[in-house]
Amino acid sequence: MAPRDRSRPICRDFPRHDIDGELLGRLTNDDLKDIGVASLGHRKKLLKAIAALTAAPEAPSAILVTVPEPKTHDTAERRHVTVMFADLVGSTTLSVRMDPEDLREVISAYQKCVAETVRHLGGFVARYVGDGVLVYFGYPRAHEDDAERAVRAGLALIRAVAGLKTCASQQVRVGIATGLVVVGHRILSGESEELGMVGETPNLAARLQSIAEPNRVVIAESTRRLLGSFFQLDDLGMRNLKGIAQPVRAWAVLQASPVASRFEALHPSGLTALVGREEEFELLRRCWLKATAGEGQVVLLSGEAGIGKSRLTTAFVELLADERHIRLRYSCSPQHTDSALYPIIGQM
Repeated sequence: MAPRDRSRPICRDFPRHDIDGELLGRLTNDDLKDIGVASLGHRKKLLKAIAALTAAPEAPSAILVTVPEPKTHDTAERRHVTVMFADLVGSTTLSVRMDPEDLREVISAYQKCVAETVRHLGGFVARYVGDGVLVYFGYPRAHEDDAERAVRAGLALIRAVAGLKTCASQQVRVGIATGLVVVGHRILSGESEELGMVGETPNLAARLQSIAEPNRVVIAESTRRLLGSFFQLDDLGMRNLKGIAQPVRAWAVLQASPVASRFEALHPSGLTALVGREEEFELLRRCWLKATAGEGQVVLLSGEAGIGKSRLTTAFVELLADERHIRLRYSCSPQHTDSALYPIIGQM
């Protein structure tokens, strides 16, 4: 049965029984029987038509709107980082005798050189302060050798700045310090905000830079303790630095040391006795005996960093001190992962 207009009665008996539009939707099968609709089929068709006429329009689907909560938590964190501060030597003199546009070209070339050099060694350029550059090693990404990376970046920066092709020769001073800081702290910078670092370490790096000779890297004692014998250093003694409460010991970096391996560089004062590893040591000894009998052997020693792989091999080499053998040793470097065959090239 096709739906009809609500103004027209579906059954001629509806008005006689005072059934209007309000009551129409409440009719049941028994009600239709009482008002004289005898056929079951007619009653079913009428109930279906009434249901279609009185059905409420379908409600629109609910839309879920997620309102992000305002970030009220502090994103700053405590980190152990190495901070490098590099400053261009004689920039004030250059500003007096050079045209501002030429000076801008010199400063821009210097800043670009700093950014490219430190980025290659995992450094993060945090801020440009005039002709000075503040660099983090250990934030936002940390490495096990951030102190070493920072010093190598300082030495590389001196060479790179000296080779810049600009209208005036340039020199740079570098100061490096290591310590615990709170990084990610939001500080005002003009009309905007930036993530800064709170602690003594950045200030110490800047002060060490101020006492450095041109084209020299000066480091704090906190950084020197992490370097082992990777670099040749000159002890500058205790220094009083502006803004630093106590005198600090400073070191000038002369050059990188020709160390045989990273393991030896990080243990310059010697090794303690090897404890444990008897099973692994015995396996190496048996392989050596087979090799001396003419049966070639290859041993792969692998495992997580810091579990003693290098210590075990060092102890095994000591065992062979009185044996006739030829040893070839190649040490990989985390700073040269993009250089194919770097250990072999370095030895050659």
